[in-house]
Amino acid sequence: MRITQESDYALRIMCALARRGRITDAKTIADETAVPLRFALKILRKLLGGNLLTSQKGVNGGYLISGTPETITIRRVIELIDGPITICRCVLNEEACNRSGEAKDDCMLHHVFSAISLRIADMLDRITIAQLISDEIGTEDINRLLKG
Repeated sequence: MRITQESDYALRIMCALARRGRITDAKTIADETAVPLRFALKILRKLLGGNLLTSQKGVNGGYLISGTPETITIRRVIELIDGPITICRCVLNEEACNRSGEAKDDCMLHHVFSAISLRIADMLDRITIAQLISDEIGTEDINRLLKG
């Protein structure tokens, strides 16, 4: 599994919007996050479509986080952009595996990759946008959360 640059940018955008806490236009978001405007607009549309953002049109328009940063996890953002978290294609897609049915159930690699994928997803579910932008939470705190 590899988290794409698009997911990385989406997380940066979500953090920037959470820090601001108010409607912000796309150009400002792109400038603050060092994401090219065209790419930022594409990501903003996906975040909007996934109900992570709301938008307001007009001169004073822009984007705002839907809900609170405390309820939006890293996993939710990544899965919206990249799809389900899995380290092996056979875990995600039945057709991608050359084994099926009972043969798949007997495959030790399938079980290992499934367990690891679930663990990674669980770890990413423990960290929220609010925690990422908090001045009171450091890397040691994040490491503790990840060890769960």
